Amino acid sequence: MRRAPALIVGLLLLAGTALLLYDVALVRAGRRGGAWRRELAADLATRRLDDPVVVVCAAAAVLLGLWLLVLALTPGLRNLLTMHGEPDLRAGLERGAAALVLRDRAMEVPGVRSVRVSVRRRRVRVRAESHFRDVDTVRAETEEALADGMASLGLTRPPRLAVQVRRPVKR
Repeated sequence: MRRAPALIVGLLLLAGTALLLYDVALVRAGRRGGAWRRELAADLATRRLDDPVVVVCAAAAVLLGLWLLVLALTPGLRNLLTMHGEPDLRAGLERGAAALVLRDRAMEVPGVRSVRVSVRRRRVRVRAESHFRDVDTVRAETEEALADGMASLGLTRPPRLAVQVRRPVKR
């Protein structure tokens, strides 16, 4: 959604700048500038600011600038984790779905009573409670199960895994 507008605006600016730079280089080399630039300069020198053409062009420039600002400031597809696969196929996995898959994997480990999973772009934080087995054993098995789960998700840049296992507080 963001790549196409940015590419179009970038290519238009590149073409316009290259054309203007070529024309300025011609003038600096002692040749005459382009007729289009002389006509445009003469036309702009004679137009008033309240001319409808000037107002429409200014309004279009303002709308384009506002649109690009909105695209730059909105979060976009940050809720999706990119997946790898075929070269022509772009796929994404929602963070909530990834958290659910990893939570289910962690709950399959014997001795785990409850799990909370938080999936971010760079890190997956897992907090588990162990109720009848040794905490270190449960942590090792949970890390192994989650590493397998992360591999099964097929993410292009798998986030780092941070696992915390503790005993529940006795009341």
